[in-house]
Amino acid sequence: MNKLLCQPRARPVSRMTFVTSGALSTAGAQQAGKTARIGRLSPLSAETDVPNLAAFRKGLRELGWIEGKHFTIESRFADGQAMRLPDLAAELVRQRVDLILTGSNPGALAAKNATATIPIVMVTTGDPVAGGLVASLARPGGNLTGLTHEAGLEVFAKRLEFLKEVASKTSRVGILWNPTNPKEMRGREANLELGQPLGLTLIRLDVRSPGDFEGAFTSASRERADALAIAENPLNVEHRSLIINFAAKSRLPTVFGERASVGAGGLMSYGTDFADLLRGAAVYIDRILKGAKPADLPVEQPTKFELVINLKTAKALGLTIPQSLLQRADQVIE
Repeated sequence: MNKLLCQPRARPVSRMTFVTSGALSTAGAQQAGKTARIGRLSPLSAETDVPNLAAFRKGLRELGWIEGKHFTIESRFADGQAMRLPDLAAELVRQRVDLILTGSNPGALAAKNATATIPIVMVTTGDPVAGGLVASLARPGGNLTGLTHEAGLEVFAKRLEFLKEVASKTSRVGILWNPTNPKEMRGREANLELGQPLGLTLIRLDVRSPGDFEGAFTSASRERADALAIAENPLNVEHRSLIINFAAKSRLPTVFGERASVGAGGLMSYGTDFADLLRGAAVYIDRILKGAKPADLPVEQPTKFELVINLKTAKALGLTIPQSLLQRADQVIE
């Protein structure tokens, strides 16, 4: 099997250097009696964002922050519709929050355009430099910093490799992506070429809005796609059940970028643990609320990628997962 190494392009921030003595230092680092108001700008719905917010809250608790005493969260949800993000970001600014936590490149850009003074911590899927969010990873400048789980084309290639290993007869893979997402457009042509070494033909399945899924599924059937690779954009995450139901009905193996979709019935995923990134975002917020400037906190890139496999789904598809792949998996759902 062709080994594709996924190395980060810049040295990541060490989270260990951010951890302090927790509750003993938290209150004293703030203005006396002040409760920090954190604005959560989510590209997802409130329901889909529940595990992300839970991971973020856990991260703050581990650093000694008590909700209701040290901080409150003011949330705004775009329900997978990126066009709503600018208005929601402006609303948080009007609410005079002390800091904004956002996800996705469009969400980070909306927050950045809404304020040049309120600190912003992002957890984004795209390259923040290419997306115009930060000046550089090492010194982001401005009022925005955070984490990204973008690691280049190697990760996408690895997903295709795992897909081919699990379903060796696969030859035509439908790529479910959003052509209005700048991050996906930048890598579009390169992505389509990644299947060639594996003997795969990659088929574009464009989904710009919730109403496009049915047409994309029709195209997948018409183009004889025998597997699906799903981009981890907010639209696909928010409507993962549609994708998983279509794949099950059509008996198509799937590979996702985030583990939650595998827990919901997808075949497998390879990528970073998004909940872990939200816990990491708590570290940035801890530092900023204690006086650090976003401009001085380097953007962290992923160093660990997880393979998750759903054996129930594999069985339903009549697939046998190679033992060598099961041994490599970080989680196997039985």
